[in-house]
Amino acid sequence: MKYAIIVPVYNRPDEVAELLESLTLQTFKDFEVIIVEDGSQNPCEAVCKQYEKLLDIKYFIKENSGPGQSRNYGAAHSMGEYLLILDSDVVLPAGYLAAIEKELRREPVDAFGGPDCAHDSFTDTQKAISYSMTSFFTTGGIRGGKKKLDKFYPRSFNMGIRRDVYERLGGFSKMRFGEDIDFSIRIFKAGYTCRLFPEAWVWHKRRTDFRKFWRQVYNSGIARINLYKKYPESLKFVHLLPMLFTVGCTLLALLFILGIVLFFILPAGMMQARGLALSLLALLPLLIYAFLIFADATSKNASAKIGLLSIGAAFIQLTGYGCGFIEAWWKRCIEGKDEFNAYESNFYK
Repeated sequence: MKYAIIVPVYNRPDEVAELLESLTLQTFKDFEVIIVEDGSQNPCEAVCKQYEKLLDIKYFIKENSGPGQSRNYGAAHSMGEYLLILDSDVVLPAGYLAAIEKELRREPVDAFGGPDCAHDSFTDTQKAISYSMTSFFTTGGIRGGKKKLDKFYPRSFNMGIRRDVYERLGGFSKMRFGEDIDFSIRIFKAGYTCRLFPEAWVWHKRRTDFRKFWRQVYNSGIARINLYKKYPESLKFVHLLPMLFTVGCTLLALLFILGIVLFFILPAGMMQARGLALSLLALLPLLIYAFLIFADATSKNASAKIGLLSIGAAFIQLTGYGCGFIEAWWKRCIEGKDEFNAYESNFYK
């Protein structure tokens, strides 16, 4: 068996159905599918049974332990030479596996990953979230499969690795947040090769609404500090930008409020005008940034509605990550708490 596709699942039977359907359409057929149900209350066993005659599929149920440990469980019950780690909310184009096979034949590598994009069937909110996660104006394009500002670190929504390398590294750690980046860091530190496969892309649904998206990026901000505590050298300037953006937005909001207060309490005339000018000046950087997001997202999606939604998605992404980063920095670096004492709740539930 060349590839083992490992998918941890938690309460997402509809998404699993779409992923499995896309796997039946693959042009490259030498693969098995390992679905690991991570203590779900709404399991996907019935969905998996529908595909037993179409795919070489194995279904397992275990107690909830989070995605990292569920991937390790799946890896231990798989046979593939390469392990392909996917999230349950991705859909694969028909040439996904063929693209991986082509890259590995051209230049073998120990680990790899691919980019993601939005499918035409996604909701406008999902397309806006996808834009914000891959745009130059939000991430510098480092997650969009284009030119990187740093090394390429595969993420667990679309990651591949040789089985022997996976086993030597011990699989995913028990980190509560950022276990996939932790794994990628350990790949590099062990001296293994890792590369982006630009054509091995997936349609990634991510979150279906802004509230869930906020929670996701908030956890990502927490993960960055946890990774910093474990690997101090992993923290780069680019990782600080969402935090700086969040602090900047807060300061501009305070200036805006101050200007409004001055406008109402100062006597009419020049002093009152200065209060209004202060408020407008505070808004200007945010308005310029919002316009850039709107213009770029509208152009890429051919939709002004998605352009408007992308403004909200971009601000949620950056400030959510920034807030998680700041909170984790305070708890881990100032209060000195360890990872599990700082965040005791099971985020996967």
